[in-house]
Amino acid sequence: MQFPSDRIFVRLAVAADVPQLCGLLFILFAQEADFTPDLKRQALGLRLIIEQPSVGHIYCATDGDTIIGMVSILFTVSTAEGGRAAWLEDMVVHPGHRGQGIGERLLETVITEARSVDCRRITLLTDDTNTPAMLFYRRAGFALSQMIPLRLNL
Repeated sequence: MQFPSDRIFVRLAVAADVPQLCGLLFILFAQEADFTPDLKRQALGLRLIIEQPSVGHIYCATDGDTIIGMVSILFTVSTAEGGRAAWLEDMVVHPGHRGQGIGERLLETVITEARSVDCRRITLLTDDTNTPAMLFYRRAGFALSQMIPLRLNL
């Protein structure tokens, strides 16, 4: 997918992208209340997704050789929906590139993919204090859920 600037593209991530993606995840997890950046763990998780396309995909926005944004889509099955569903994870644009429509393009990419593989729902989590993110997702059609997440770390 090409942007008007002719320099910024959205593409599937590959294994060689993992170090740059870890840098973006460091930014994301440093601002999220529930997570702590751990580059080793993030690299393992990224590789698991990249190496197993049936699990999901990671898309990155690039400016030349530099990755300036990313988003993950992970696939599951919903018995409530009677079909495939997706989790949107790890949406982040480098702070120096925000406000340029890159996040919108990344989000459009995963929504288009989810539709193309017959997903019936996309779910995402964001910090309840991250008002800009909540507004961003609501503008894209996401609605608040009555469900609340619970987590058991193993």
